[in-house]
Amino acid sequence: MKKVGKPVFFVVLVLILLLTYTSFLGISTTFGDIPTTWIKGAGDIRWGIDVRGGVDVTFSPPDDYDASDEDMAAAEQIIKVRMVSQNITDYEIYTDYDKDRIIVRFPWKEDETEFNPEDAIAELGATARLTFREGYETDASGLPSGITAETIILEGKDVEEAAPAMTNNNEIVVSLKLTAEGAEKFAEATTRLAPTRGIISIWMDDVMISYPSVQNAITNGEASISGNFDAAAAKELADKINAGALPFTLQTTNFSTISPTLGVGARDAMVMAGFIAFAAICVLMIALYRLPGMVACIALMGQAAGTIAAITGYLPAISSFTLTLPGIAGIILSIGVGVDANVITYERIREELRLGRGIDAAIDAGYKRAFTAIFDGNITVVFVAVILMGAFGPPASIFAMMLKPVFGIFGSSTTGAIYSFGYTLLVGIILNFLMGVTASRLMLKSLSKFKPLRKAWLYGGEKK
Repeated sequence: MKKVGKPVFFVVLVLILLLTYTSFLGISTTFGDIPTTWIKGAGDIRWGIDVRGGVDVTFSPPDDYDASDEDMAAAEQIIKVRMVSQNITDYEIYTDYDKDRIIVRFPWKEDETEFNPEDAIAELGATARLTFREGYETDASGLPSGITAETIILEGKDVEEAAPAMTNNNEIVVSLKLTAEGAEKFAEATTRLAPTRGIISIWMDDVMISYPSVQNAITNGEASISGNFDAAAAKELADKINAGALPFTLQTTNFSTISPTLGVGARDAMVMAGFIAFAAICVLMIALYRLPGMVACIALMGQAAGTIAAITGYLPAISSFTLTLPGIAGIILSIGVGVDANVITYERIREELRLGRGIDAAIDAGYKRAFTAIFDGNITVVFVAVILMGAFGPPASIFAMMLKPVFGIFGSSTTGAIYSFGYTLLVGIILNFLMGVTASRLMLKSLSKFKPLRKAWLYGGEKK
C-alpha cells in the first residue's frame, strides 16, 4: 500500500463527522415562512406503518363486475407493485376472494405533516386503467357511450413501456411501446381509420385525456399520448401506466386511519437503545484493541451515518426510503457485520505483533490477510440482499431485471418488508467496505506515523 501521510486521519475524520452531522441533523433554512431543505436529516425519515401508522382502506370492484379469483389476484399484485414503486415498502394486503374485496394498509408519506386519508387513498387507488377507444362519443356525464363504449382498441396490458418524450414541435407527450399483440391490434385499427381521419380517444379510467385523429396507419408498435402535458404530468401518467393496468376499476368501500403498532414513544426508545448499544460496542472495542478500536468506532459511526443518508435520500431531489422494523433489522445486521470485519482485522494485527513484526508491517499484513475472510463473508451477504431485492422488489428495478431469467417463471412477488430489509442490508455492507475496510485502514496507517503512537501496546500488542 502506498504511504499514508499524517494528515489523512484528520481528513477522513472530518469527512465522517460532517457526514454524521448532516445525515442525522440535516441542513435547512427558512426564508420568511418558506422552509427550504438542503440536506435531509434523520427527522425526514419515512417511518413504516409498524412505527408511524397510516391508512386502512378496502377496495372492491364495481357492483356490476363479477371479478374472478384471477382478477382479484392480479389486482392485489398490481397494488403491491405500485406501493413499492413509490418507495412504500411497508404495507399489508389481504384479499378476500369470497367477498371480492382487497384490504390494504400503508403508511404515511414522507412529506405529509397533516395526514389526509382521502388524498392518500386517491394516490394509491388511481387505477390507471388505460384504454384506446374508437371515436369520442360521451354521455351527459362525460362517460364513454355508443361506439366509444363498445369498441376498445387497446388496454393497459397491451402497453410494454411508457415514458415521457418531446416531439419535434416541442410538445410533451407520453410515448408508448406496444406489445406484439398490442401492435397488431393497433395496426389494424389505424389502417382502418386512417382513410377517414377517424378518431381514437385515449382514456385513463373513465376520463378522456386525448382524442387524436388517425393521420396514417401505425404498424411499428409505437404510439404516443398527447394532452397538453407538462413534464411532471407526463411522468406521472407514464408511471401509472408502467405500474400496471387493473382488470377492473377500484372502488373504495371504506377507509380509516390506524394507530401505530409501536408508536413514537417506542421508536424513541429504540433510538436510545441503539445509542447505548453503540456506546457499549465502542467501549468494548477500545478496551480490547485500544487505538484500532477507536478507529473502528469512527468507521462504524460513518457506516451508520451513511446508512441513514441512504434511507432519507440525503439530497432533496432523491426520494426517501421507508424505514420499517425489518429495515432496522437490516441496519443492525450490517453494523454487526462491520464490527465482525474490524475484529477479524485487529486480531490479525495483534497476531502479527506477537510474531515480532513492526507496527507498519503488522498493520499491512493484518489488513491484507483479513481481507479475504471479510470479502467472502460480505460478498455472500451482498448476494443475499440482491436476491431479496430482485425477488421481492418492483419488477422494473435493476435487480429484478438482472434476476428475471431466474424468478420470471414464478411471477412477481413484490413484498415491501423483505425489500426494505434487503435494501438496508445491501447499503450497510457496501458502506462496510468503504468505512470498515478502506477508511479505517487509512486512519490507522496515518495514526501510526505519529511518534507517540508508535507503540505496539496501542495496537493490541504486549505492553513492554
